[in-house]
Amino acid sequence: MIQDFKPCHVVNEEIGRGKTYTLITYGCQMNENDSEVIAAIVENFGFIFTENMADADLVIINTCAVRKKPEDKVTSLLGKLSILKKERHSLKIAVGGCMSQQQDFAQQLKKRFPGVDLIFGTHALTKLPDLIKQIFTDKRTVIDIEEHNRVHEGLPSRPKNTFHAWVPVIYGCDNFCAYCVVPYVRGRERSRELESIIKEVHELVSSGYKEVTLLGQNVNSYGNDLYGPESFAKLLTCLDQIDGLARIRFMTSNPKDLSNEVIAVIRDSRKICEHIHLPVQSGSNRILELMNRQYTREYYLNLVNKIRSEVPGISITTDILVGFPGENENDFLDTLELLQEIKFDNAFAFIYSKRMNTKAASLEDHISYKEKEERLSRINAVQQPISKMINERLKGNTCEILVEGRSKNNEQMLTGRTRSNKLVHFASSCHLEGQLLNVKIEKALTWNLVGSLQDGEK
Repeated sequence: MIQDFKPCHVVNEEIGRGKTYTLITYGCQMNENDSEVIAAIVENFGFIFTENMADADLVIINTCAVRKKPEDKVTSLLGKLSILKKERHSLKIAVGGCMSQQQDFAQQLKKRFPGVDLIFGTHALTKLPDLIKQIFTDKRTVIDIEEHNRVHEGLPSRPKNTFHAWVPVIYGCDNFCAYCVVPYVRGRERSRELESIIKEVHELVSSGYKEVTLLGQNVNSYGNDLYGPESFAKLLTCLDQIDGLARIRFMTSNPKDLSNEVIAVIRDSRKICEHIHLPVQSGSNRILELMNRQYTREYYLNLVNKIRSEVPGISITTDILVGFPGENENDFLDTLELLQEIKFDNAFAFIYSKRMNTKAASLEDHISYKEKEERLSRINAVQQPISKMINERLKGNTCEILVEGRSKNNEQMLTGRTRSNKLVHFASSCHLEGQLLNVKIEKALTWNLVGSLQDGEK
């Protein structure tokens, strides 16, 4: 079910006039996109963004529930804000996102932090204008965690830059991996209409955007609920034909649903970037079954070989979950061996966190946290030399870079990404953000590359 967003009847610039807001985001790219929507809604009320939380009139926290660490950060931040609110009673505090959508969380949060003014879930973005209006006209805590299966179009957005945009194509997830809370906090899969996505990307290109990243908990499932199998391949083909669009990325892909048709579209396209994030989570078939990943180690290896044979030079990155309940030393060694066999460009490893309502929450977790930390260190010790070795192969090559801006660590350097999603730093005093430039790679590090602009470039 599609529902258009019509905020005009609730927007009142008087509410935010002369006031500032700050927005703190935890979690995945979908959360980043949600925060861009939240920012646009808040600014429609006249609020002005500030990075100084201590002076903000409205603080919004967009939360993540996938792991315990971001949850701990949120509760720590709320403790600090509670103290700040005792000094400034006019401060408004809002908590949204996946944590808010969890069962019983809203009432627990209200009890622990009574100074929180608004708690809104992942389904409540279309109601946010009304909710903000309420907290500035009503002293009681406002809670909206109602679930629904609608797809909303026409939501406003305030992207962080003018050259790259997130474009959600499917919401929710139907996979129910044993460790994952996403289906419970973002709901079941709901795809956007193909025409709506194409229209949005056309509008972004008309506004000067060069790159889009298609988002979904499992983008490969796009359109199954509307059009049937291979809808994602069709979507990619349609977007590849849009004039003026330079790059297309997508994430995340569940290996079990990455089809030969999608691989062929990547191979034959002009604009789909040569990078795919393909979470494997474990190299042990026993653990993969316990995780309900619905593929085997052998299937995954064959899939990687297929991708690399069809798209030579493609960058493949992955996620690893360390210390899943029941994981023994042999299971873990299977994962290390898989890393050594596949040689990923990068692997993002995380320690398992028990998530309520998930199947894994009922499994006996006999592994100590210290042992989980040791396994995480062993994963990184295997992967880091592999990442460095793969980057070394790029030395001397000239790569097309989409410039993202100044390096966070060195103002004398600009930073950008290759089509294969490698981060590249290069020296320049010019303002080149959003431009596609050729950079020669001169130095390879584990996490990034260093290069120089080619002759003829700015």
